[in-house]
Amino acid sequence: MAWEEWEQLKAQAAERQSTQMQLNQVEPGMGGGPGTAPSAYGELKVHEADLAKIGEHAFGLFDRLSNRGRVAVPSSYKAAGDLSGQGFALGGGLQHVAKRWDEQLNSLKDACAHISNHMRVTKKLHQGDEHYIRRQLSSIEVLDVGFDERVGKPGEKNPVYMPPRQQKDD
Repeated sequence: MAWEEWEQLKAQAAERQSTQMQLNQVEPGMGGGPGTAPSAYGELKVHEADLAKIGEHAFGLFDRLSNRGRVAVPSSYKAAGDLSGQGFALGGGLQHVAKRWDEQLNSLKDACAHISNHMRVTKKLHQGDEHYIRRQLSSIEVLDVGFDERVGKPGEKNPVYMPPRQQKDD
């Protein structure tokens, strides 16, 4: 390999490296670092109206799936039975498709019901979590303040626990 070829390969490799994305740090002013208060870089906020709207849409979808999703299932089962009774192999296939449709429809309805129910309680649960976390952090702050109070000078033993020795009178 010639020297020029080596230099060209190094330049191409460096060019490829420079176009790759690297995520090893946050740009200054973007996001919080250690000790940064959440309010300094934003907080996750969820509003009751947003959760209610998602829950309403999920319930509406559940309702429509319940009313309209099974319309073809009874007639498909009947047709499958008729075809199977007449000796057509297609009857078994149609029955399998109708059964799978019903199973998948029930799974989708369950998911919609789960989303709807979850959205009703999410705000309340997370609000309770937020209050719990604030209480825990404030109690830690009170403990920290207590540790910062000193009874004596730094390095000396606390006289409350180790009273000074009394000297004997001669």
